[in-house]
Amino acid sequence: MAPLSATYSILDDALERLADAGPELENGNSNHAPMAIEALCTLGRSEAVLPWLEGYRAGLMPRPPRVQRIDRENWAVALGQPRRVGDWFELFRDQLSDQPWRAVLERWVERLAPGIVAAALHGVIRTGHAVRAIALEDTPARRRELADGLAYWAAEYQALPSRVRAAEPTLPSRAIARVPMIPPEQRGSFASLSAALGQLDAFEPFRDTLTAVDPQRDPTAFLGDLTTTFARVYLGNARDFLTTIAFIHTVTGPAALRPMLPHLSAPTAHAALAYVWQAAAALYAIFGSQTQLPGGGDTLAEADDLIERAIACGDEHAIKFTAACLAEHALNPVPAFLAAADHAIGVLGSPAL
Repeated sequence: MAPLSATYSILDDALERLADAGPELENGNSNHAPMAIEALCTLGRSEAVLPWLEGYRAGLMPRPPRVQRIDRENWAVALGQPRRVGDWFELFRDQLSDQPWRAVLERWVERLAPGIVAAALHGVIRTGHAVRAIALEDTPARRRELADGLAYWAAEYQALPSRVRAAEPTLPSRAIARVPMIPPEQRGSFASLSAALGQLDAFEPFRDTLTAVDPQRDPTAFLGDLTTTFARVYLGNARDFLTTIAFIHTVTGPAALRPMLPHLSAPTAHAALAYVWQAAAALYAIFGSQTQLPGGGDTLAEADDLIERAIACGDEHAIKFTAACLAEHALNPVPAFLAAADHAIGVLGSPAL
């Protein structure tokens, strides 16, 4: 498969049109616009950015008002407070205005990694899209978008239950079989993925999941194994709209760390990878049903066709997931990535939804 030819000429203009938008939509869902337009750019389809954005704008909400300036020394008290997202943006905007963006990224990924499941992984996903763009060209619009991504991550910070123990020297592809799933009859019904994740607080078997793997040997190889594993988890468990959305995030969340890894210290990268494994496993624990994970070897999907179908579908998740799957497939050409993107586009583009 030929590598994707990214085209970013329209990105700053599009980000400027989103400068006053908040992190969530009128319906309470995350604002995917900055992520989707960056994904379209990395797919080489910049001409689709503004038409897509025009159709998405109706649901945007303005930036929430600031509540109280966050103290640079006592910042931890404001973690996980969604109403403080405006305060977090102000903090990151100020830091990024007078410090190298890589230094800000390193400092805050280290601090925010334990809460990487924030907003069902949307905080780290938005940050990953921003980092991929700013690493190509450092512009004011891209710095603002990085501030927004980090702010959403911090404001929605959510730590999953875990216990202290030594990490197992294994990979996600082996550890996935040991992830405990909440029995279906014990699962509740919730209005959001973040609320559903709260079930794990009382699910004792999940506490050992964080240390079921060890990402320290080779972070890049670990991440490739992680995204491949959860592409297969997707294929075995995405059975309706809700589970399709949930398991999309088990791939796009980890994949969001890919553009960050070159800019993070080894200890910070190791911690972020461990926590993103835990976050993806958490969604498997609350929505999973199948332990037999198909490899997707019978797919006939091609990259160009997937891109065209994702754009025609118009769904933000379909666009972002297709971009993530194709990027991961370019590095590790297993058919599960193409099969997963093909399936998601079919589900999310269904007229019945």
